[in-house]
Amino acid sequence: MTDQSRLQDLCDNGIDVLILGAGINGAGLFRDLAEQGLRVLMVEKGDFGGGTSAAPSRMIHGGLKYLETGEFRLVAQSTLERNLLLRNAPHAVTPLPTLIPIFSWTKGVWAALRTLFGSTTAARSRGALLLKVGLSIYDHYGSRANVMPRHQMKSRAKTLAEFPQMTPRIVASGLYYDAKIAGPERLVWELLADGMAACPNALALNYTTLTAHNGAEITFTREDGHPFTTRPKLVINAAGPWIDRVNAALGVETKLIGGTKGSHILLDHPELIKMLNGQMIYFEADDGRILLVYDYLGRALVGSTDIKAADPENVRCEDDEIAYFLTSLRALLPGLPFEHSHIIYAYSGIRPLPASDAAMPGLISRDHSAPVLEATPSRPYPIISLVGGKWTTFRGFAEEVADTCLARLNHPRRISTRDLGIGGGKAYPVDNAAKSKLIATAAAMGNLNIARATELFARYGTSLASFVAHKSKQSDATRLPHAHSYSMAEIDWLARSEAVEHLADLVLRRITLAVTGAINAADLAQIAAIIAEAKAWPPERAATEIAQLTAQLAHTNRQSLAR
Repeated sequence: MTDQSRLQDLCDNGIDVLILGAGINGAGLFRDLAEQGLRVLMVEKGDFGGGTSAAPSRMIHGGLKYLETGEFRLVAQSTLERNLLLRNAPHAVTPLPTLIPIFSWTKGVWAALRTLFGSTTAARSRGALLLKVGLSIYDHYGSRANVMPRHQMKSRAKTLAEFPQMTPRIVASGLYYDAKIAGPERLVWELLADGMAACPNALALNYTTLTAHNGAEITFTREDGHPFTTRPKLVINAAGPWIDRVNAALGVETKLIGGTKGSHILLDHPELIKMLNGQMIYFEADDGRILLVYDYLGRALVGSTDIKAADPENVRCEDDEIAYFLTSLRALLPGLPFEHSHIIYAYSGIRPLPASDAAMPGLISRDHSAPVLEATPSRPYPIISLVGGKWTTFRGFAEEVADTCLARLNHPRRISTRDLGIGGGKAYPVDNAAKSKLIATAAAMGNLNIARATELFARYGTSLASFVAHKSKQSDATRLPHAHSYSMAEIDWLARSEAVEHLADLVLRRITLAVTGAINAADLAQIAAIIAEAKAWPPERAATEIAQLTAQLAHTNRQSLAR
């Protein structure tokens, strides 16, 4: 069934749930509802996963710092969801050993107690005693569906022997385990693709704008100018930091969101990558705020800031934030140089946190809620807004809201997503022998050597089978001019099978070449040419797409393609 026929059927025969916004929370809910067999339509004004969900620290974590604010339920849920993602999306989510440098033995105990009992101005310093207690509690909450070791404490001497470039001001360190995600934007797409595969009455549309609402009807217009009208039973506002704006477009004034800005930079710094040796350093800056640095696909990812902000349309990593990162790194690791010339990419996003009067943005809860605006005579559908939340807990949040929708629609739950694989994590090999067999089979089917099939498996998991089954005029032996790990056939497969509408969709979200600074102008031109053929663009459009993406990268302070 084509997208157009699905859309026509949904418009003609009604929609159970309309989801507005295709970030991670909306995508998780879309998959859950589709798995239950509901008639569900998701509409996104831009590209899938192109807003806040594309700007995280790329970690899947249990929220160690939430223990300070007494959010034990959130830590329990986050550690469980982290462990489930390690099992359900092993192609994308992998363990991340994390080191915390400690600068005192007892500091921070009284401050932590004040915060636990509601203070919003307590100092943030954390000594060894406090950290030991916190890591022990963290291990306890993370014991459900556990897949990683418990924490350990390290002496000053052992820490400095392992990290000789670190400041000698430390007194000890703690090592614990969280996880990282290789491509958060890809996982958003995989959730949507899984939902559409599970249910013929489920459809996700990007580049579709809400243009009118009139009583029971909501009208949208696609990028090609095609309008369509829907009559939903339930509306889910999953627009993240745009939630209040979307509610206003539906005729309801709300003040649910009080977002904060989080920025990150990526460094081309081989010395730092070698020193990290696969570990993340989760450290306290001189002002008490928490920062992190770890190896993300061969680059050093540094983040993040936490600044109150409200305009998601014009967010970028500013010079003062970059200066803060570099100054903090120099203080922690005086044995290494940190210069602006190391920066190859920077990005920023607005966290859709609940409106709050907390004096410190870092103390605003990362928990989620789903307030309901009940139906009225002039608006016969309820609106459920997905407020707050964090990347790690998207499945649990989706399950809670899905159960609310199912109850309101008197529809039974027929499957749990708790143990449901995602995208390339479905039917994932259980051991190395099974993995080798899968890779060998794919290599034979796709006429690939084992090394290339292994590379593609690491990138796409079991979706490798979809790639080798794809019949392309492009060759896998022909690679991009600069980014040699990507082939023409691979780009063609992505362009034709993953709802790519613009050059930016593929370059920024379906693959990771831009964020790692591994792409140049020649690559961009070649990718645009392949998409142009796949999408039958008119001759001038490829040049326009290249110019638009280049300008976008420059505006967001992300990357110079001339590097």
